[in-house]
Amino acid sequence: MYTNIIRNIFHVLKNMACKLITFLPFLFALFFLFSLSNAKFEVDTIKHLQGCHKGTKVQGLHGLKLYLARFGYLNYQHTPNHANEEDDEFDQELETALKSYQNFYHLNASGALDGPTVSQMIMPRCGQPDKKSSHVHGKKLLHIVSRYQFFPGSPRWDKSHLTYAFGSNYPNAYVPPVVRAFNTWASASSYFTFSRVDDTASADLKITFDSAAHGDGNDFEENVLAHAFAPKDGRFHYNANQKWSAGPGAVAGAFDLETVAVHEIGHLLGLGHSEDQNAVMFSGIPSGVVKVLNTDDIQGIKALYGLNK
Repeated sequence: MYTNIIRNIFHVLKNMACKLITFLPFLFALFFLFSLSNAKFEVDTIKHLQGCHKGTKVQGLHGLKLYLARFGYLNYQHTPNHANEEDDEFDQELETALKSYQNFYHLNASGALDGPTVSQMIMPRCGQPDKKSSHVHGKKLLHIVSRYQFFPGSPRWDKSHLTYAFGSNYPNAYVPPVVRAFNTWASASSYFTFSRVDDTASADLKITFDSAAHGDGNDFEENVLAHAFAPKDGRFHYNANQKWSAGPGAVAGAFDLETVAVHEIGHLLGLGHSEDQNAVMFSGIPSGVVKVLNTDDIQGIKALYGLNK
């Protein structure tokens, strides 16, 4: 009797072990994806890496790889015969990605992490990627006309009137700058109109204040000010951990809510990041600075919606 029980237990354990082995690759993949989604780059790490170039191996170099991957310049293939962003080796793909970044920001495309490149990387910026790893696939996934860009596939709204609402956690004192930003886009486009509603669930556009991990898969890193998604997603998130100014006008040591709102609304309407440093849709902005829409921004929105015809 006991022999049969032991034999049955052995068979059960054997079957469980076989199933576990079968699912190990799947479980490993889940673990890897979870780890990658929670990986963060540190601005201080990038500062300390200045001077690195192809062929060097420096502790913390994976932080540079995470930065470039986060903003669309790097897409390592994770296979046993392929390097990845978890190591600290400055390899060929990292050099290629860095050159792509330097070209986008009109820097010297040396492929080495020089001073001007570090200065650009540590600038406070929007969390939306600049590119979709186009150099890896050998084709441009962002449509480039002049210096403005669209998202892949050029998504856009099929209506000109959009409603917006603020989340329950949004500070009332910070509402006016966003309202002014919507008015700016309405005036500049001569096409869009916007109206505020109370129901966030039914609004086309939803504006919230969030911190760190906030459920959209795009955790806020220390130098990210805000992010918004392409049409017709409608989400626009400010980083609550930054120092903000409601303006109007520049305030030293604080980031201008209205300027950032104009930028993020541009994403909501379908614009990507511009290569024009004077454009509102340029990815970065220092504290104490106010920017307004320029010709590149306005041409971009009119081209996307066919408003020049």
